[in-house]
Formats: sequence, C-alpha cells, structure tokens
Amino acid sequence: MTARSAVADLTGRTPVDVQQLSGGDTAAAFAVSLDDGAVVFAKTAPESMPGAIAAEAASLRWLAEPGSVAVPEVLGHSERWLVTEHIAEAAPTAAAAEQLGRGLADLHAAGAPAFGAAPPDGPVDAWIGLAPMRNETAPDWPAFYATHRIEPYLRKAVDSGVLSTADGSVISQVCADIDRLAGPAEPPARLHGDLWSGNVHWGNDRAWLIDPAAHGGHRETDLAMLHLFGCPHLDRIVAAYEENRPLAEGWRDRIALHQLFPLLVHAVLFGTGYAAQAVRAARSALRIR
Repeated sequence: MTARSAVADLTGRTPVDVQQLSGGDTAAAFAVSLDDGAVVFAKTAPESMPGAIAAEAASLRWLAEPGSVAVPEVLGHSERWLVTEHIAEAAPTAAAAEQLGRGLADLHAAGAPAFGAAPPDGPVDAWIGLAPMRNETAPDWPAFYATHRIEPYLRKAVDSGVLSTADGSVISQVCADIDRLAGPAEPPARLHGDLWSGNVHWGNDRAWLIDPAAHGGHRETDLAMLHLFGCPHLDRIVAAYEENRPLAEGWRDRIALHQLFPLLVHAVLFGTGYAAQAVRAARSALRIR
C-alpha cells in the first residue's frame, strides 16, 4: 500500500500530492496534500516491528486526553499505517518551551493505572524507537524499572558482548540497590516515554510531542530523557515544570538513573560507545567514581 492509498482508505479523503519526508529511523514518513487544501502526515512501520503503529496511535490518544500538551490528532491507522494531522515546523521559542514545561507537568499529573501500564487499547508489547519495549505492570516504580526496563537490555548487552561481564555487574548493582536510589515514592505518571529532543516538534508557536512510547512510569524519566541529548530552551522547560508542580528533592542526582534504560537500548542497537555511557550512568547513580 502507498501513502496515497493509505490516507485515502483511512480518512476517506482524496490525496492530490505526496512528499516523502526525511527524519526518523523507524518508519517512512510523508506529507500528503488533500484536495481540500489540508495537509496530513502519514507514516508506515516495517513488518519487523509488529504492533508499533497500534502502540503509537494509542499513545498519542492517551497523551492528548488530558489536554495539557500539544499532540498531533490521530486521523486513522491500520496495522502498518498511521495518519495524523501535519504540524508545520517553526523555530523553538522560550515562550513555547515554558508552555511545554507547564503542560508536561500536568500531563504527568494526569496519571496512569499502574507503573508499566500501557495506554488504553495499546499493546503490552510496544516499541521505543527500533527497540521492543514491554509494558508489564509492577506494584512500584523501582520494581518496574529494574525488572521490565534495565534487566532485559542488560542481558542483551552482555549476551551480545557489547558489555563485559564486569561492566554488566556495575549495572546489576543499580538493580540491586534500586529501592535506595529511586528517591521518594510517587504515584504512576502518564509518560511520553521517549522524550528526547527529536520527539519535541517545534511549530505553530508551541512545542508538540510526537513519536511517543507512552506508559505509566516515573515523571523524572521524561525529564531525564530531555537531558540526555539536550533540548532547546531546556532550562525554561524545567523551570516552568517546577513552578507548576515541583519535583522531589534530589531529582537532578537521579537523572543518570533514569537515563540508564535508554542508554542500554542504544548500546544494544548501536554499540559500545553507548555501552560505555551506560556504565558511566550506572556509576553516577551509585555514586561510584
């Protein structure tokens, strides 16, 4: 199926022009112009990522539900295709960053049924970028994060030789000490789940959240992801977040802990450079020099 036929089938509208877009590493993406002058966004996931489109559609709807952040509207989806509204790109602004910070705090406060809970109608077996991510619930965040985030990718990294056994033992110590390292207990937050800077789309005088891997988790995880690769006006985002809903004391000291999962995912996907970063993050979380 082509982007043109997918948009026609899923929206009942008539495409007149299709432009392939550059961008993400998980899917082919297109801007599709319609006969009424509107433009929609269409993407398709490869067959090697079953459930990815369903997970993303459910994530977008769940994040949009509280009305606190800007999320593209889902216009239709099938097993292989997702169609949403198209958001024109614009330059990042401090005002948009502050709006995002306040909205992200409210999104997190909207909550989730449990740590690890998938969005309603979303699959348990979802994806974070190119990597499988299982949304399995747990009674508290430390148990969820150690068992369903760190440990599966730690095993893959060691088994593939990306991490040595000795380096793997450093990360295993984080899992053993997770109750001590996790900070004050908080209720499950409604997370974007893959909130690196590339998934913050600046447009229409505000920041939009795209490509989510949404689930119930700890709100510090989204903020740690924003810090992982940097983000325009990050200081404004964080300041506005804290003005709206202050974070627990010591949250900056826990950034490395929350970055450990995405770094392990990157290590498995892309190699030893990220493995070394993961070990450094583990040592930082454990306060080991």
